Amino acid sequence: MEQPTEPVPVGGIRGATPAASDDELRERLAALEAENARLKQRLSTATAPVAVTPAAGGGVEPGRRAPRRVGRSVLAVVLILAGALLAPVAVIASWASGLVEDTDRWVATVGPLADDPGVQQAVTNRLTTAIVDAVGVDELAADATSALAGLGLPPRVATLVESLQEPLVNAATDFVRRGVERIVTSDAFSTAWVEANRTAHEQLVASLQGDPDAIASIGADGTLSVQLTTVVDAVTQLLVDRGFTILERLPTIDASFPLMQSDDLVRLQSAYRLLHALGTWLPWVSLLLLAGGVLAARHRARSLVVAGLALAGAMLLLGVGIAVGRSLYVESLPDAVQRPDVAVVVYDQVVAFLRVALRAIAVLGLAVAIIAFVAGGSTAARSLRSSWGRGVAAVRGLGDRHGVSTGPVGRWLDEQRVFVRIVVASVAGLVIVLADRVTPALVGWTALVAIVVLLVVSLLARPAPPGAVEPEVTPRAV
Repeated sequence: MEQPTEPVPVGGIRGATPAASDDELRERLAALEAENARLKQRLSTATAPVAVTPAAGGGVEPGRRAPRRVGRSVLAVVLILAGALLAPVAVIASWASGLVEDTDRWVATVGPLADDPGVQQAVTNRLTTAIVDAVGVDELAADATSALAGLGLPPRVATLVESLQEPLVNAATDFVRRGVERIVTSDAFSTAWVEANRTAHEQLVASLQGDPDAIASIGADGTLSVQLTTVVDAVTQLLVDRGFTILERLPTIDASFPLMQSDDLVRLQSAYRLLHALGTWLPWVSLLLLAGGVLAARHRARSLVVAGLALAGAMLLLGVGIAVGRSLYVESLPDAVQRPDVAVVVYDQVVAFLRVALRAIAVLGLAVAIIAFVAGGSTAARSLRSSWGRGVAAVRGLGDRHGVSTGPVGRWLDEQRVFVRIVVASVAGLVIVLADRVTPALVGWTALVAIVVLLVVSLLARPAPPGAVEPEVTPRAV
């Protein structure tokens, strides 16, 4: 039976003894040469480029690797491009769905408007006009001056009395305005504003969901308004306490403040369910497309860099779109809007969460691209990792010289480094996905903490010593 061969070390033949005959040595040498030739043949066959043979009709024979590689590359590009283009639509759908369905998010969005000086001034003007019109100050002043002029006063005095009509109107209007402004600039207005918006949004959601008992909050012209009845009641009571008792004999004054005017609101009322579905599923579809493109690519680290940059670029385009939409919104305001600056403030506040979301996703895309680049196979990435490895080795050697070692824990961290990386990346992803509000700060800090943890793990890991290899088992002759 043929004896198993052994590798030949430098300077001699393992297993040869002084008593071995020349024939045995030649047989062993011939067996080694034959095995070496066979291994070389197998290696050259495995690494040789695959020839592509044209098939009949100009195609390529099935089963060849080149077309398959091209197909994978094309598929990866298409999936990443589709996911990146769908990302802005998904962000907008998710933002709009949350804004329409979640009353707390709506209140958090429009609540800060109560503290804006422009909005306070606009509300003051609207409430003052509503109260003055309800009282009929112009008619009262006209009746008062006419009655005084008809008391048989001299013509000059009668003319002077009649000229007091406009000052009386202005004085009454200023009196009402001061009372309204005192209420609007107080903490009571902020509370009333939040409650009014909460009530309006709850009615809006009920109306969109088809509740027959809901009071529709969207007008026929697409205007979403907030009723200010609570504020009007507070102003009325304040004016009555100051002697303007005529308000006690008036019916309830109806006053509202428009937050948004757009035909889209009317269409939104009929597309509520579609918006809910899009806001729920589109973000996941976009994420799956990007992940599918990365998995389909031949060079996954490189494709992950491209996917991250494409996602960040898509968010940049969305930011530009919001800025352009702001200009178009201002230009499309009707002439009846007296304070375009307030309309701009409302627009900026309504899209505030949308801006936060796109910035957070842009930061996430850049973080993924940077991490994938560092973990990739480019020359710069390898040089960076090599520099870090040399630094870690120097620190580890310094610790060994001072008797500091991580021992079995470090050995385990080195053996399970892939598992540890997966765990750290998964935890970071869960922190971002499960957060109530994804902000740029949350994404940035999560990525930074994950990177620091991985760097600390690489510092604590202890590779096996170069000489600590498992002994080679040499088969014995039968």
